[in-house]
Amino acid sequence: MESRICLLTGANSGIGRVTALELARKGFDIVMLCRDLKKARPVQQEIKRVSKTGQVDLLWCDLAVQTSVIQAAHEVTGRYDRLDVLINNAGLYIEKEQYTPEGIELTFATNHLGAFLLTNLLTGLLQKGTHARVITVSSEAHRWDSGFIIDELPKPAHYDGMKAYGASKLCNILFARELADRLAGYGITSNSVHPGLVKTSFAKNYSNLQGLLFNMMRPFFISSEKGAETSIYLASSPEVDQVTGLYFAKCRPKVPSAAAQSKYYASQLWTLSENLTQLQQHQVAF
Repeated sequence: MESRICLLTGANSGIGRVTALELARKGFDIVMLCRDLKKARPVQQEIKRVSKTGQVDLLWCDLAVQTSVIQAAHEVTGRYDRLDVLINNAGLYIEKEQYTPEGIELTFATNHLGAFLLTNLLTGLLQKGTHARVITVSSEAHRWDSGFIIDELPKPAHYDGMKAYGASKLCNILFARELADRLAGYGITSNSVHPGLVKTSFAKNYSNLQGLLFNMMRPFFISSEKGAETSIYLASSPEVDQVTGLYFAKCRPKVPSAAAQSKYYASQLWTLSENLTQLQQHQVAF
């Protein structure tokens, strides 16, 4: 049997690293898409040491920059004839407002738009995979959606780091659900994941007050190993082979917020994302 190929973003740390390690142990070929190759190379070697197949590839990609995403997608399509699993894992939190070279707010650009563009560009490879799966890592932070205005996602009228992060996580669920509908006829599933309250490096970007709250909550945090369990389950379990369009936590479906279930929001977000990435120029349609 051919080994299954799994591509992960943000695979050099946190739950992305653990997910890659465990899937490599299960016999998956791993493709790591990472922004910091210096930090990623030791992790690549770590994964190779436990891999059943020894196939662990590493490519550079900055999800915030669309030209970088396009270049990475072209590299992947040049190296591989199929993909079986795509895990949109990378994400960031920033306290102060920042913008990409395209003039798009950085949190939204990284956490949603980069994943949207990458997934669409790799759809052709996923169609050639076996029971292909797309997994998008979201968060219960999606419930911080008060004042969610789709047209303001690229450039908020009043920036707040926590709200921007929450909005981006809401976008992850809306995207995963809309993608599930659009890929229904292609045998590709799409689900989103809440990993849990995981110990991450996000805390270094918090303000003093938020950092204090973060430290107070620290006893309730779970390890990256625990946080990666649902992503690993969705990537590898035969139980979810045909399951699509759901939001998972602790390896079970979970009901997301009302906003995350809105077909109107999902459709509007897709249209906005298509326009911001000029997706139709890349001849992606399904």
